[in-house]
Amino acid sequence: MGSARFSQSVQALHSQYADWLERVASRRFGKAAAEDLCQEAWTRIAQLHRLDHIRHPKAYLAGTIGNIARSRYRDHSTSEYERFFRVPTAEQASQVEAAILREIVCSLPPSLRDVFVLSRFTGLTNAEIAERLGISVKTVEWRMTKALAHCAAQLRR
Repeated sequence: MGSARFSQSVQALHSQYADWLERVASRRFGKAAAEDLCQEAWTRIAQLHRLDHIRHPKAYLAGTIGNIARSRYRDHSTSEYERFFRVPTAEQASQVEAAILREIVCSLPPSLRDVFVLSRFTGLTNAEIAERLGISVKTVEWRMTKALAHCAAQLRR
């Protein structure tokens, strides 16, 4: 990737996610530390040789500021380190995952959502779904494919 094109990629990533990253850093580390952490994160990203390995930009960016903060706070007292880097419980993590899933499923168009819910949450076969909704099995398959593609696209954001 040429230098100018790479620079455009970094700028595009920055313009799309800079505000989001600032909010995440502020919530997690406080407003005072957020600006500095974000600036260092963007500096590190600009020093990369390529960006095509970044499949999930939000996760990558959040991980980057987390790593920067960890290295900065590692030398501080244990209680301060633990305050910033406490690990969520399994219950807290599953609640977050459930909320994300609920949001993604609710964002599906109704016709796709009906097929998705009947398949994934009630365990009906495509034939049973087709019969229940009064549509063909091929339509069920098409809608399920579209629903899964939508969900995958939402998870990549």
